[in-house]
Amino acid sequence: MHQCSHHHPPGQSYGWAFATGVILNLGFVGVEAFFGWYTGSLALLADAGHNLSDVLGLLVAWGGYALAKLPPSPQRTYGWRGSTILGAVFNGLLLLVAVGGIAWEALGRFSEPTQVPAGMVIAVATVGVIINTGTALLFVRGSKTDLNLRGAYLHMAADALLSLGVVCAGFVIMWTQWRWVDPVSSLVIAAVIFLGTWGMLKDSVHLALQAVPPDIDFKEVHNALAELPNVTEVHDLHVWAVSTTEVAMTAHLVRPNLENDDQMLKEASEILHSQFNIDHTTIQIERSVSDADCGQAKEGTL
Repeated sequence: MHQCSHHHPPGQSYGWAFATGVILNLGFVGVEAFFGWYTGSLALLADAGHNLSDVLGLLVAWGGYALAKLPPSPQRTYGWRGSTILGAVFNGLLLLVAVGGIAWEALGRFSEPTQVPAGMVIAVATVGVIINTGTALLFVRGSKTDLNLRGAYLHMAADALLSLGVVCAGFVIMWTQWRWVDPVSSLVIAAVIFLGTWGMLKDSVHLALQAVPPDIDFKEVHNALAELPNVTEVHDLHVWAVSTTEVAMTAHLVRPNLENDDQMLKEASEILHSQFNIDHTTIQIERSVSDADCGQAKEGTL
């Protein structure tokens, strides 16, 4: 027997939010990169590179949001949901290369510092604070219920803080004329990008290997199933990510007594959804391990 449950996200569409965020940020990336090149500010160029990475992040999130709506097929029984995980891995590797380029250029600037017009740097970065804050606000409501939208929200909120850091660096240069502040701020921005990228890359590889998502406690899932009425054993339990927003689970439950299994399966599905946000569940009921001759129940298996 099995119970397959799919709890779909709210009906509100965020396609317009993604489109608005991508257009605004892509336009700002062009403006910031131009003024970074024109003024010789590596801080602006570094921040433009980070904003470009988050445009890619928005596109990946948008793509996952759109692909999640495509129906499954006989060849792709989960549809294209897993492509969001592969996209995150690709973006993470690409960002690490970009961080290396920023850090290399910044270190070179220490030996040959460049005069930077602080006023223009402050003005451009201030626009970035406004645009990134506005884009983050587009995803505030959805971030409370959708992990994919929450990722978009957190990325843009972090961008707003980074642009604010560039503004602060501009004021320091204006007041002190310390040219080394520009490459130092670039290294700080590169370090922040690296930390965020490393975490994203680690998590995406983790999900690509079909590991248990980091926000789910495997033992708690096991215990929740074991506490269902008349369940004496839980084995062959697997929890993995279907995409960056959906989690699937399969399990074998030993339940000797002949009772209404449908009601128990419904209760299990509701518990898994409410406590662990697991929406794709498949449960096999066995009267006993020996009678079912279940190979997955052998010692050393989960």
